[in-house]
Amino acid sequence: MAGEIPDLVAEARERTGKGGAREARRNGMVPGIVYGGGVDPLPINLEFNALLTRLRKGRFLSTLFNLKVEGQEDVRIICRNVQRDVVKDLPTHVDFMRLRRTSKINLFIPVEFVNHEAAPGIKRGGVLTVIRNEVELIVTAGDIPEKIVVDLTGLEINDTVTISSVTLPEGAKPTIDRDFVIANISAPSGLRASDDEDEGGEGEDGETTEETTEE
Repeated sequence: MAGEIPDLVAEARERTGKGGAREARRNGMVPGIVYGGGVDPLPINLEFNALLTRLRKGRFLSTLFNLKVEGQEDVRIICRNVQRDVVKDLPTHVDFMRLRRTSKINLFIPVEFVNHEAAPGIKRGGVLTVIRNEVELIVTAGDIPEKIVVDLTGLEINDTVTISSVTLPEGAKPTIDRDFVIANISAPSGLRASDDEDEGGEGEDGETTEETTEE
């Protein structure tokens, strides 16, 4: 699993409709609805400050949650829509979807780099530059990978790691079609500076310039 699935605590909302939603907001709550999974929709209320904190952390729409409602069985959910106030840009309503084990969802999966000592480029002083420390994948809700592992064995200076060169967990695939870069091994700063100096010693036609004096 992709780490520990965070809990999202809510309470069942007894009053539905606009009246119930307004009452929830007056009480410092954000109304929401949980649908899907072959059962009836469940109206809920979320504590405003707790929800706002999660929203500000980012990627709320691509995070899998374990919904906890008193009197209900825990269920895995993912947010499908956050309605906001057009002036204050604060959440006013949230829609969640229940997930079955076979459901396909988009999640950001962390990337782990291994075998640094087996990369000749790093041994020579090269620097591992991480472009993406996590990758968004389409995964099955019942089989979410904990991480993506990138093997650095054999990589030289100026080599790059693209998504096509990484073995992804079974059943997972990137949300981006193109072959994007995850990391590269760049030359050490001393070597780059030396190259720049070499280039700087050449004239416009590529020949080394020398000063001459007339006798």
